[in-house]
Amino acid sequence: MPATDKGHRGHPGYWAFLAHRLSGIALALFLPAHFLVLGLALEGETAMDGFLSWTDQPLLKIAEWLLVLALAVHSTGGIRLLIAELWLWSDRQRSWIALGAGASVGLSLLFIFNLI
Repeated sequence: MPATDKGHRGHPGYWAFLAHRLSGIALALFLPAHFLVLGLALEGETAMDGFLSWTDQPLLKIAEWLLVLALAVHSTGGIRLLIAELWLWSDRQRSWIALGAGASVGLSLLFIFNLI
């Protein structure tokens, strides 16, 4: 193997796989916190309002944007996998991966600009 050959780690498909897997893990780690917050809604309006006022912090707005980015990356990665399963790939595979990555970032930026 030549010294310049990166193997499978140099392929855009590997990076798309890695982004999809890491975003899925991040979403899975977020899920218990989401259920805890939903539980606050069952405790009453005061508990939920207190939590919602706490979430107005700038650092949490960034975390919310990262959550939306993870959702966008994971969903576009899933769509990419569906396309890969249903269609034969050609040399345009890298373009599809780049389009999915760009769509993920674009969707999350639309979300964060709506918050500002």
